[in-house]
Amino acid sequence: MSVSQAAAEFPRLGYRRIRARVGWVFTVLAFLLVAAPLLDIIGLVAVRGASAISPQLFMTVTNGISGGLLNAIVGTFVLSGGALALGVPVGVGAGIYLAEFGSGPLGATARFLSDVLTGIPSIVLGYFSYITMVIGLGWQFSALAGAITLALMIVPYIARLTELTLRQLPISLRESAYALGAPPRTVIFRIVFPLAVPGVLTGVLLALAISVGETAPLIYTAGWSNYVWNGRFTHQPIGYLTYVIWSFINQPFASAHALAFAAAFLVVLIVLAINLTARLLLSGAQSA
Repeated sequence: MSVSQAAAEFPRLGYRRIRARVGWVFTVLAFLLVAAPLLDIIGLVAVRGASAISPQLFMTVTNGISGGLLNAIVGTFVLSGGALALGVPVGVGAGIYLAEFGSGPLGATARFLSDVLTGIPSIVLGYFSYITMVIGLGWQFSALAGAITLALMIVPYIARLTELTLRQLPISLRESAYALGAPPRTVIFRIVFPLAVPGVLTGVLLALAISVGETAPLIYTAGWSNYVWNGRFTHQPIGYLTYVIWSFINQPFASAHALAFAAAFLVVLIVLAINLTARLLLSGAQSA
């Protein structure tokens, strides 16, 4: 490069550096605009919620706008556990089909319907379940109606994440197994799927986090109960933590606000633990 060309390059390099620094400034500002409100909310919930945590909170049921959260904690695990029990087999099975056999029109239709179901507002699913199960089937507010509604929400997430995980595995694994004469069932369940288990579990945990934080569909299906779940799946409402957050925070009483912040703090801890576990599984799968 000649001296004249080098001299001509200096202004361009300076202009690029200015653009890069301006870009970084805007990136940091955008991050702060997103992170500051989130940190403020988490900080408020952590401070107010942690101050309301006590052993009595986990040992007594809600009594009006006071008491504990035993019924809500148990109900949250029942609803989310029921949603996983119903949604995981369907979602994982759909993901396996889409990854291994879903290259035709049926697979494209299933993906389209999955994307549509993902975009439907949760309150619409809750109203649909209210019409079909609570009223139509006569189950009334119940754990089963709430669990089925949550399962409908999480199935498309599990299916698509399972499909993506399976598609990321090298095609040589399948080709080698088929070359040795292995049938499709053996290739899928003995060779391919075991390698995809960490990614599938990550999708399941993310779906669990979604179900734990839902409120709108459960208002129409699970209702609310001040009593601990008695084992009945129908004709019996059930409590859950997000209802306490949604309802009690609007009450003009300090005891109600304390329960609302305690419930929010517990939900944040549960979701944080689920997400951290999913991250660990995903990072372990990538390092392996």
